[in-house]
Amino acid sequence: MIPIRDTTPSESVPVVIYGLIALNTLVFLVTLGLSPGEVTQFVYRYGLVPAKFTVPEISAWFSLPSLLFSTVSYMFLHGGLWHFVGNMWFLYIFGDNVENYFGSLRFVGFYFLSGLASALLHFMLNPMSNVPTIGASGSIAGVMGAYFLLYPRSKILTLIPIIIIPWFVEIPAFLFLGFWFLMQFFNAAGGGSSGIAWWAHVGGFVAGMVMVKMSPRIPATGAGARLKKVTARKRTPQLQVIHPIPLGQTPDLSGEIVISSLEALTGTHKIVNIPWGFYKRLYRVQVPAGVKQGTKLRLGGMGRVNGVTERGDMYLTVVIKNVI
Repeated sequence: MIPIRDTTPSESVPVVIYGLIALNTLVFLVTLGLSPGEVTQFVYRYGLVPAKFTVPEISAWFSLPSLLFSTVSYMFLHGGLWHFVGNMWFLYIFGDNVENYFGSLRFVGFYFLSGLASALLHFMLNPMSNVPTIGASGSIAGVMGAYFLLYPRSKILTLIPIIIIPWFVEIPAFLFLGFWFLMQFFNAAGGGSSGIAWWAHVGGFVAGMVMVKMSPRIPATGAGARLKKVTARKRTPQLQVIHPIPLGQTPDLSGEIVISSLEALTGTHKIVNIPWGFYKRLYRVQVPAGVKQGTKLRLGGMGRVNGVTERGDMYLTVVIKNVI
């Protein structure tokens, strides 16, 4: 299952998420320029290696600042392209809403505390391990744990490839993330692949939930509120899911497409997923400049089939948010 997007749009631009993705990308590109031997040394120095803290013969080679720095730097290292892409994609999908909830400044602390909690659990269960643990998975698991509590009824538009046919389905967030967490837990408890720190994922997820429960006790900062105003979104999501409704006894269907005030003025285009019956189809919709609230856009031939060949139309009602 590949998450494409969630159906709960964030109210602000996730500047911290974009910054974290940029920093992870920079570090990944640096490692691509290293030789295999240099990569091994780089990962051992900046990855999380429990033995560096517990085995005197190994810890003697590292200074205290270097040891402490590795508890943070390990979050920005990845073991390959798909490890990197997968982590950044999940951070992009689930991170914006969590950042919006905490505020950008508090989210920075939340993200790193999730990674530290993940590292701590891994360290406690593998105190003598000489194998480096790397990746942003622990911190991202914390983001997913927070999302699990904050937006359980949100829908995750998910791509399920069936042979060569892409099938899009909306899965409630509590099911998608709950299934993900159970997979991590059972793999950890069952001694899954030694190349993956399953317990670190579990620790990050639980830490994310705990911090959500504790967040009301932490006062918000005025700086965070001001930053949220600056980063307020000016556009609605590019990909939208339309839930069609039949128009009486006709083969026509109706739905809503959501755009912002800016998009209403300048015009825009959206990619819409229109599920009807067993069909789930993607279409590009052009919204003309100067469109008004309640305007109906006609998508010819995208309604229900009536009889053998006749097909109705789809009428999308324009809903403008943040109206000027």
